Amino acid sequence: MLDLPVVSQNDPKPRKPDWLRVKLPIGEDYKKVRRIVDDYKLHTICQSGNCPNMGECWGAGTATFMILGDVCTRSCSFCAVKTGRPKEYDIDEPNRVAEAIRLMGVKHAVITSVNRDELADSGAEIWYQTVTLTKNLSPQTTIETLIPDVKSRWEALDRMISAGQEVVSHNMETVERLYRLVRPQAKYSRSLEQIRRTKDFGKRTKTGIMLGLGETKEEVRKAMVDLIQHGCDVLTLGQYLQPTKSHLEVAEFIHPEVFAEYKEMGLELGFNFVESGPLVRSSYHSERHL
Repeated sequence: MLDLPVVSQNDPKPRKPDWLRVKLPIGEDYKKVRRIVDDYKLHTICQSGNCPNMGECWGAGTATFMILGDVCTRSCSFCAVKTGRPKEYDIDEPNRVAEAIRLMGVKHAVITSVNRDELADSGAEIWYQTVTLTKNLSPQTTIETLIPDVKSRWEALDRMISAGQEVVSHNMETVERLYRLVRPQAKYSRSLEQIRRTKDFGKRTKTGIMLGLGETKEEVRKAMVDLIQHGCDVLTLGQYLQPTKSHLEVAEFIHPEVFAEYKEMGLELGFNFVESGPLVRSSYHSERHL
């Protein structure tokens, strides 16, 4: 693997390189998705997470819907989603999400959620209803669910993933050494165990890792090996971008050639599919991961 220099190696605060520029959202398809999301009072991780690919994905008629509200019980230091004490969840939300997906007419839908640690089932029943209702209204639509850490509530996990979705994703987010910094309320081993149990359930498994937080190449490779050993099928690797000044700063901007090398490494280790690039996010080109 090449040891390419990081951007602004001697600069205490690296500047965003040209390869991270994105196009502004435009076009009729983008406006249509925006209108449906607004009309049905839905949340999307595209908006809440400040995703750089929102214009491209919405312009293609797809969006990643976020259920169980837009306030998370976790306080991860990388995430732009609001954190705090969530309100009661909306029991009609599964119907609205399913109807919106039907109106969009998408072939592949992605559904995610905030963490709801205060709920005994981690929101599993709402997850189940959302997927089953979507399948009922749009039987030809394939579904990926990007689920949170259920804190070892394995019965809740089984309920979440038993609704007929084709892909179940759970993001590791970073390497083991950085967990306490990046995901202070999560555990590296617990997330690996959740992926293994999902695989044992018979689902196609997927995870995502952010790069540029100070991890080493050896740590990334170890994370890949751990994931393969726990039954992960699909891996996404993307550049961490600081959403606000109160979040973790970017340690380095990873060169696209290094992302290409990570992709080759992952495929050699045994992943079925690796999506690796500066602007890659967990649901980016998710229809390919089937």
